[in-house]
Amino acid sequence: MIVQHERIADNVYFFQSTQYAQVTAGVIAGPDMAVVIDTLAYPEETTFIRGFIERELQVPVRYVINTHYHADHSWGTAQFAGAKILAHTLCHAMLKERGIPALDREREHNPAYRDIQIALPQITFDEGELDLQVGKKSLRIFPFPGHSKDSIAILVEEDRILFAGDTIMSLPFVADGDLDDSIASLKRVPKMGLENIVQGHGDIILRGEIDDKISEDIAYLTEIKKAVKKATRRRYPLDLLEETTIEECGKSRVLLGGLAQRLHRQNMVAHYRRTFNEEPLGSEEYYDAVERE
Repeated sequence: MIVQHERIADNVYFFQSTQYAQVTAGVIAGPDMAVVIDTLAYPEETTFIRGFIERELQVPVRYVINTHYHADHSWGTAQFAGAKILAHTLCHAMLKERGIPALDREREHNPAYRDIQIALPQITFDEGELDLQVGKKSLRIFPFPGHSKDSIAILVEEDRILFAGDTIMSLPFVADGDLDDSIASLKRVPKMGLENIVQGHGDIILRGEIDDKISEDIAYLTEIKKAVKKATRRRYPLDLLEETTIEECGKSRVLLGGLAQRLHRQNMVAHYRRTFNEEPLGSEEYYDAVERE
C-alpha cells in the first residue's frame, strides 16, 4: 500500500506516506463537505486520498488547508478542483516565488509531475485565528511557526486533535524556519489539553506521549543552540558542527527512514548562518573529507 490511513476520531482521518519520509495529511468530514489538511509527496498518494473521500465519505472537498508551502505538503492541492485553499499569507507568496519554479524544474526529469500544477491559496491570514465549521467539528486555525515562517496548525476542538504540520515532526527541522520560533510554538502545546498530535512527518502522538515528545524536541533544539555557540569559539566552526552527532543532541539517526542525520546537520548549519549572518568556515581537512565522500 502506498498510503497508510486510519480513523483517529469520528470523521477525522489520518494518511501517511510509505514512500517518502512518513509525510502525513488529514481529512475532516461533515455530512455535506470535507476538509483536506495537506497533501502527500507524490501525485498517486494524493490521488489515493481523493479516491478514499469519493468512495468512503462521498462528500465534496470544500476546503484544502496548506500547513506550509513545501512541496511534500502542497503540490497535490490542485487535485481537489473547486475547493477553496486556505493558508498563511506567506504560504501564498512562497508557493508563487519558490513553488512554481521548483515544480518547473521537477517536471524536467520526473514525468510523474508533468500534469501537476501549483494551486495558490485564495483565503489567507497572517495573525490571529480562523475558525471553520465542518458538520459538528470546529476547526481552529492559527500560526505555528518554526519549521517555516508560513507554518500553521489546525486544532479539532471537539476531539482535541492537533494537525501540527512540520513544526512538530519526528525530528524538528528548522533549516527553512527559525529555531527560537519552533521552541516558542512547542511550548504552547502542553497547555492545549490534546488527545492526539498529527505531526507533519511520523506517527500519531498519543496523549500519554505528548509531554515527553515536546520536552525531547525542545531539549534537542536547545542542544543545537549550545553546539552553535560552542562552534563560534573554534577557528573552523563547521568542523565542530559536523562532529556534533544527532545522538549527542538527544535524537536517533534512524528517524524518518534514515534522513535524520542529514536533517540534523542542516539544522546546525542553518542556525549558525541565521545567528551570525555568515557561513560557518571549515578546515581544509574537512573539505578534503567531503570531496572523498
